[in-house]
Amino acid sequence: MSEEDVPYRPLGSARGAAEAGALPIAGKRLALVTGGHRRLGGIIAGALAKAGHSLAIHGSHDTRLDSHLALTLEEQGTQWEGFVVDFADPENAEELIAQVAARFGRPPDILVNSAAMFGQDRLDDVTADDLMRHYAVNCAAPTMLTKAFATVPAGVGDRCIINILDQRIDHPHGDQLAYTLSKLALAGLTRTSASSLAPQVRVNAVAPGLTIATPDYDPEQMARLEQMMPLARLPQAEQIAQAVLYLVNASAVTGQTLYVDGGAHMRSYDRDFMHLCR
Repeated sequence: MSEEDVPYRPLGSARGAAEAGALPIAGKRLALVTGGHRRLGGIIAGALAKAGHSLAIHGSHDTRLDSHLALTLEEQGTQWEGFVVDFADPENAEELIAQVAARFGRPPDILVNSAAMFGQDRLDDVTADDLMRHYAVNCAAPTMLTKAFATVPAGVGDRCIINILDQRIDHPHGDQLAYTLSKLALAGLTRTSASSLAPQVRVNAVAPGLTIATPDYDPEQMARLEQMMPLARLPQAEQIAQAVLYLVNASAVTGQTLYVDGGAHMRSYDRDFMHLCR
């Protein structure tokens, strides 16, 4: 069975509580991970499950789990539920917090804004539609989620938001322009909301480097790119997840961005990594 064939299914106690309404999760923190059903979002969700958190897993069009995540949730006996909300309309994002609160009986303690849109465009061919679509998913939706997360009635425990950025924000290049601009805007949201929401909500970010290769890369290119990094290594997805876990538990930290990129943010690259070392 391929990763794409794994169906959405509530597991264990989540299935048992489904008929009763809200899921009983007393004693556990509840994490909402957008884009949490696959790829990097799925790795982050799996790490949170292993750390003992209950999970609200969002997908824009489905919540079919990557196979490794489905296995992790089953092994951990994690209480979780999937939520399908299309962030193409950012107003939908604001309603997601209420949906999670209604399903679990209380709002999430942790919000990880991991869902993202990624496209290929440059200044000479980018369209207004490209810019607006990327901004809607990569910044406007996280903004509306942040608003709802901060304003929903909640207890006095440690509540936090972690935004997933990109190491390129320190040295932007011309590739994937709409994506890059939207991630720069999300970095601005991180700083702004960290200040305005303290002390009730902590807001931090993780900026990954090249982590999960797409079919655009071949093994030889990846090996050469690895040697281009200041640390001569590329980050593993699990290391990104560990940075998220650190920020989840770092109750004295807000307004920070952790770069997990092999040092890539310290250097300027002329083009996106997919075009280099071919």
